[in-house]
Amino acid sequence: MPVFDFKFKVKAPVEKVTEFHEGTATLKTLTPAYVRIHELEPLAENSISRFTVWFGPIPIKWTARHSDVGSDGFTDTHIDGPMKSWVHTHRFESIDAASTQVTEHVEYEHNPAPIGLLTRVLFSKPAMYGLFMYRMIQTKRKAR
Repeated sequence: MPVFDFKFKVKAPVEKVTEFHEGTATLKTLTPAYVRIHELEPLAENSISRFTVWFGPIPIKWTARHSDVGSDGFTDTHIDGPMKSWVHTHRFESIDAASTQVTEHVEYEHNPAPIGLLTRVLFSKPAMYGLFMYRMIQTKRKAR
């Protein structure tokens, strides 16, 4: 199963980073323009998010469930959509009183063709790197 890992440091205490991720507006902040959010429950155990990822003119619907929600992060799991599996774990670790290490870990698997061909492009390592760079920039700007 493929894995994607991304880590970055935020100049904010871990409590602020956790608080930032708990807000319902946060997913909108961390989501690029090619994703449209339809439903967003407040971050909690078993909360649901529904959105559409646009690949040009092609809409790809996605539903995720949150779990393992705590002060050190949470996990979102693809429960309906184009992937065979997708488990994205967000971890927040205090480096010192004024900074936090954010670790993004994704384990995923594509479906067979034809949808699998599309997701292999949309969720290629370079595309995911771009997405997580965007999320890093937004987190550094907003989680203070």
